[in-house]
Amino acid sequence: MASKYDYIYELLQQYRQKNIYRELLISEIKKEDGNNNISFYLNKKKVINLCSNDYLGLSQNHFILTKTRNALKQVSQCSSRLISGNNINIEKLEKILANHRTSENALVYPTGYMANLGVISALSTCEHTIFSDSLNHASIIDACRLSKSKKIEIFKHKDINHLKILLQKNSQSKKIIVTEGVFSMDGDIANLQEVSELAKIYDAILIVDDAHADFVFGNVGNSGGIPEYYGVAEDVDVHISSLSKGLGCFGGYAASSNLINEFLVNKSRQFIYTSAIPEHLAVAAITAISFLKKNKNIQKRFFEKIHWFFDQLTQVGFNIGNTSSQIIPIIIGDEKITTNFSKELFKYGIFVQAIRYPTVAFGKARLRISLNNSIEKSQLVYVVNCLDKLGRKYKII
Repeated sequence: MASKYDYIYELLQQYRQKNIYRELLISEIKKEDGNNNISFYLNKKKVINLCSNDYLGLSQNHFILTKTRNALKQVSQCSSRLISGNNINIEKLEKILANHRTSENALVYPTGYMANLGVISALSTCEHTIFSDSLNHASIIDACRLSKSKKIEIFKHKDINHLKILLQKNSQSKKIIVTEGVFSMDGDIANLQEVSELAKIYDAILIVDDAHADFVFGNVGNSGGIPEYYGVAEDVDVHISSLSKGLGCFGGYAASSNLINEFLVNKSRQFIYTSAIPEHLAVAAITAISFLKKNKNIQKRFFEKIHWFFDQLTQVGFNIGNTSSQIIPIIIGDEKITTNFSKELFKYGIFVQAIRYPTVAFGKARLRISLNNSIEKSQLVYVVNCLDKLGRKYKII
């Protein structure tokens, strides 16, 4: 007898056959006996974690954790900000973030994903065409689907000529251009100077999701991401980012003009109809930003580690694409080989996820390494040696 769930069972079977089946693993952070070192465990096995987006290692910072604990007066405000959850520390954080992004104002969302949904779906109308990079994050893709835009034009990844052709083709439309700063699966950087120039010429709203560059790239002491890195921060209409990556905290935000900020408060459903982030998480972000401003060498030392790792992987012979950031893909292609490679690394005590369809296209599977500052150089030497050994075994180097 047929079941109403037959299609679900069949789809899961297909996922397994195509080597794109996913399952959750149990992670734990433990303090080692007799010292203050913190170790990462996955399914009860101690591993080197190369999957964390905690790029600067701030999520475990003792000073930030202490300030966060001291701010914990209640678990949550238990309400949307427009009802009764507009805590003073959230507003304080927004002023800091606006200054950080050279913007007039900022609006905090519960996550970066919701910030993308909330901003793009609110700003777009039936008169707009949205121009989106082909490798933009899933949250941007979902936001475009939610929008009221009459057309979504996907331009080839970082292809300025293709973007220009599409802008000319839709010259009669109102326009929104959206791109990431650092792309989350390839680690390469948007050519934001050229994109911002086209946005000026064609009078388009420019939105940049800079989650993976924020607090990592930019001027020493501020690290305002790729727009600051290229000197075009004031040309960006809306800066969207996450607090859970370079900052090691939790939440998302959109920095923009006072006009756009006012509009989002009144129009963005993902802001209006959800609970505010808890006060202690706002305090955590405020403390982390202050900590970075007082410790200006963190990013410099981090990039020294990144460039050393680049050199090691390319010398061994891995294809790491065009990455210029802490996100380093080892591009393998075959889904099954990539999955098996990841599983064998785990046996060696190294946690690197196999990234497969639909996160990337079929045949573009890769190991996605996220370097973070808490990983010791000696650990990375061990990682390189293991990658070398397995790369030869699977004949991909």
